[in-house]
Parts: sequence; structure tokens; C-alpha cells
Amino acid sequence: MDLNLLRALDALLQENSVTRAAERLGTSPAAVSRTLARLRRTVGDPLLVRAGQGLAPTPRALELREEVGRLLRDCDNVLRPGAGFDAANLQRSFTVQASDALPAGLAGPLIDRIGAEAPRVDVVFLPEAVEGGPALRQGLVDVELGVLEHLDPETRKRRLTRIPMLGLARAGHPLLGGRIDVRRFAAADHIGISRQGKRTGPIDTALARQGLRRRVAVVVPSSSSAVLLAANSDLVGLALGGWLPGSLTALGLRTFAIPLDLPTVDVGMAWHPRNSADPAHRWFRDHLAATVLEVTGTTPSAPSA
Repeated sequence: MDLNLLRALDALLQENSVTRAAERLGTSPAAVSRTLARLRRTVGDPLLVRAGQGLAPTPRALELREEVGRLLRDCDNVLRPGAGFDAANLQRSFTVQASDALPAGLAGPLIDRIGAEAPRVDVVFLPEAVEGGPALRQGLVDVELGVLEHLDPETRKRRLTRIPMLGLARAGHPLLGGRIDVRRFAAADHIGISRQGKRTGPIDTALARQGLRRRVAVVVPSSSSAVLLAANSDLVGLALGGWLPGSLTALGLRTFAIPLDLPTVDVGMAWHPRNSADPAHRWFRDHLAATVLEVTGTTPSAPSA
């Protein structure tokens, strides 16, 4: 039975009058009379019978009155927009997929930021092992953060900022002893970062345009491994510009501008459209975006759908 038929039945049972039910429903008495005839056929009961100048409910109608009213209230509750969002009472975990370079700088400021409004919200960071898979679509991940590639067609995304890549070496490294030009940079032994063991990337492409090559002496699967290796060797690594400067200094590391025309790292976040209208999810995305901009000290990139 369609919802409009239930609403008409409820009005008739409450008013015991075709005319008053029509006024309540915003339609004509003739339309309500036709609906009453349909209801009588459907229920197999006259429902309302003539009693003097008015109509009186049958015993079956009296049985249905409260049940129909309850059904309509339940339907209205199902279709009503969600109640006002209250961060203070939110108890939920959000899962963020990100490269290992990002959580170390983000997790602390993010927890401080959201904890001030929602002390019972937790954040779980997952590695990029599920990158390129259906994690967002399957609900395994709330937000993907980082360089956004190989997204499902329906995925929503937002560009956050662009971060330059810097070179990284231990204090006292021979490379830091003079002007770092492209030839001295290429002559150093380098650390590659790749979960798939790739040995080349944008740096090698830029060097090749100048007829130069570098030696990638070792490839590690994570940025954190590369940082620790650079701190304890004469190998040259990479770092995100402005990312954890205090921690790098504490490890005895120094950053420097790479003497090449390299693309910046475009950092964004992505989520599945089923979460777009969820006020809690939107609240978390806004705080995550604000934290990225705060930590990097950058201005936001142009938004993207």
C-alpha cells in the first residue's frame, strides 16, 4: 500500500468525515470519496458508515486507527532529515588512508583539534597498501589522503595544497659544504622510496633532460625509513617542504632546495559520495583539511568536485 493511501486512511479515521478529511489532505471531497472506495475494497470493510448526518467508524476502522497513525509516524521518522549534529556527543572512529610521511606530522595536531570539540572521536591511519583498490567504495576507509590517483569514477575529492620536494642529508654531509648545483646533486648517492621497488621517478626524468643520471644506491618502502637512513649515512633523501622541521633537525638532518624543475606534490583528500551529506563525516573532513593546511603553512589549492 502506498504512503498516500495510508495518509488518506488516517485522515478519514481521525475526522470521520470525507469533507474534513479532504480539507486536511488539501484535496477535494470527490477525490477523498474515490480513495475511500478504494480503501474499502483493499481492506474488505466499509470502514466508515452513514450515521445520521455523519459517518461512524466500523469496529475494523477502530482497530486500524492507532495502528495506521503509528505506521505514519514511523515513516515520517525514517524520512525526516537527521537530527542536528552535536560533535560533543559524537563517539566514532574515522579511518584515513595515507602514506607514512603524513601521519607523523598530522596525527598530533589533528587529535588536538578534533579532541577540543569531540573528545570521544578516534582516528585510525592505514598505509597505502589498499591504494588503488575499492577501499572507499567498500567502506574500509573514510578518507584517502595524499596524492590522489586511480580513484573510482564516483569518488568525491578535494584538493588541499601543493608541497615542494626538498633534498635531505645529514648535517656535515659533503654535499652541504658548497653550492648545490645539478651536477653535484646528481653525483651523490641517493635513497629511493617505493613500495614496489621502483628506482626512477620525476628526479630522474628531470636529470635526463640535462643529460645526467644519478645513482639510487638503495630503495626503501617508506619515507620514515628513508629519513632514518639519511640521518645515519651519506645517502641523500627527500622530504616534503615544511614537514616536521623540528623532528628533522633533532635527527641531525638538513634540507636543501633541489636544483631541478620538479613538480610539486599535490595533496588532496577523497571520500565516497555516500558520506558527503553525513554531518559527522563532513565535520571530520573539514578538520582534516584545516590540519593539513596548518601543518604545511600553505594556502588551499582550488577546490575540486
